[in-house]
Amino acid sequence: MKTSDYKVLITTSGVGSRLGEATQYTNKALIAIGPKPVISYIIEAYPKETRFVITLGHFGRLVKDYLRIAYPQRSFTFVEVDPHQGRGSSLGFSMLQAEKNLQEPFIYHASDTIVKQRIPAPQKNWIGGFAGQGSSNYTSFNLLNGKIQKIMDKGILDPDYLHIGLVGVYDFRKFWKSLKKLYKNNTFKESLSDYHVLNDLIEDGTDINIQEFTTWYDTGNTEPLIKARQELGGSFYNLDKLDESIFIIDNKKVIKFYSDGSLVRQRVERAKVLKGLVPKIQLSSENFMSYSFIRGDLFADVANPVNFVKFMYWSFKNLWKPVGEVSYREFRSRCRDFYFNKTNDRISQFFKKKKIKDSENVINGLKVPKVSKMIDQIDFGWLSDAEQSNFHGDFILDNIIKTRNGFCLLDWRPNFGGLLKAGDIYYDLAKLNHNLIINHSVISRNLFEVRISGENINCDLLVKENLLQCQNVLFDFLSRKGYDLKKIKLLTSLVWFRSAPLHHEPYDSFLFYFAKLNLWRILNNKQL
Repeated sequence: MKTSDYKVLITTSGVGSRLGEATQYTNKALIAIGPKPVISYIIEAYPKETRFVITLGHFGRLVKDYLRIAYPQRSFTFVEVDPHQGRGSSLGFSMLQAEKNLQEPFIYHASDTIVKQRIPAPQKNWIGGFAGQGSSNYTSFNLLNGKIQKIMDKGILDPDYLHIGLVGVYDFRKFWKSLKKLYKNNTFKESLSDYHVLNDLIEDGTDINIQEFTTWYDTGNTEPLIKARQELGGSFYNLDKLDESIFIIDNKKVIKFYSDGSLVRQRVERAKVLKGLVPKIQLSSENFMSYSFIRGDLFADVANPVNFVKFMYWSFKNLWKPVGEVSYREFRSRCRDFYFNKTNDRISQFFKKKKIKDSENVINGLKVPKVSKMIDQIDFGWLSDAEQSNFHGDFILDNIIKTRNGFCLLDWRPNFGGLLKAGDIYYDLAKLNHNLIINHSVISRNLFEVRISGENINCDLLVKENLLQCQNVLFDFLSRKGYDLKKIKLLTSLVWFRSAPLHHEPYDSFLFYFAKLNLWRILNNKQL
């Protein structure tokens, strides 16, 4: 059977409630496994000429937009499902909405199932089975004389195979006839599923075979999802954020997702301002944008004192050029709001997240006062006295590619205090200083610790020696140019305060208390 003789049904309409907050801003099929989302592993498991039918429901527009941007040459038919949750919804109902688009043999592929081996065409009826543990969480089945007797509900002890949500349907007319009958009798049964149909067909004498899969990843439950990320994610690492994702397709295309559509629009506009310094945007939608994968080395991996000096000269020549988007007075006001109000907002967000109050601490043996007391000691007039220049906004080594001929900047900030063209070079320099101390590769390997015992806190961190050398180069370079190093170091602490509530435990606590310790040292002239 040729690929063009059958279709593949992927049901993405469900909420994915078993994943908790992971589906708060996105669909479970778009949850990242290393460099790409679950649905990409599914799509890429089939030949390029495969025709897909995709049911849409929970954040369905995101699924549609992602697939159109990631795979513009592939064939997709999208089917809206309503309702996709609550009374009247079920997997069976979702499948029925696609019936008219599947009047031929097809494969049903659950949107949370990843397999590594070849998926056969539906030249006969088959059910994908995995010989492993976990029948308390999955439906399962046994074989008798090589034949599937019945698919059993969750909780059966020691079955031969787990049902993995991958089915080849050759007798499609029988399948739809059975599903419609079952749905008519169980219209509001939210558990109505493919296995009810398969059991009905087996009872009716339809022959259904086993198709064994020796590797299977369930990404619809939290613990198996962690396993899938560990085994499929490779060396790719990105700090987890519920409302943002980055995907890399075939090392050719980068796709960024932001749940806040305004961030996409502003980044697209800023890409025009930063033309030649950042990749050219290829496609964009309300929540996605894509650009070509940039060949080169991540600067965080290859930075050394020699090439870092070249990078600083390149940055001053190409990035930090003077601009005049607003008046000097207006820019000072934007800077003060950005540094004072936004920092206080994030600190409050951290306290709310952790359900704690502002208090004194003893951090690494040093008595440190309340954050509010330290914030009151900062001269925000001095801190906000800045010149307008072009800016990046998240100027860290992990967002910089060292290319053959220079450097390319990634993941630029959408605005600075609402401005698209003008920013404060000191904020870029503070972000750079932050990343020379706290590097993503160190955080990804948990090479930090924070121990909290009442008001006693201990923070520790592995810092890369070559990046410490680069920090010495940075401070020497900026001193010779007349920049205020205390301002950069103080802003670095504010960067850590602002980042703390956005990250996972215990990294969020580490950032907060590390920021608190270093701000107190700076205010007392015991600087980093």
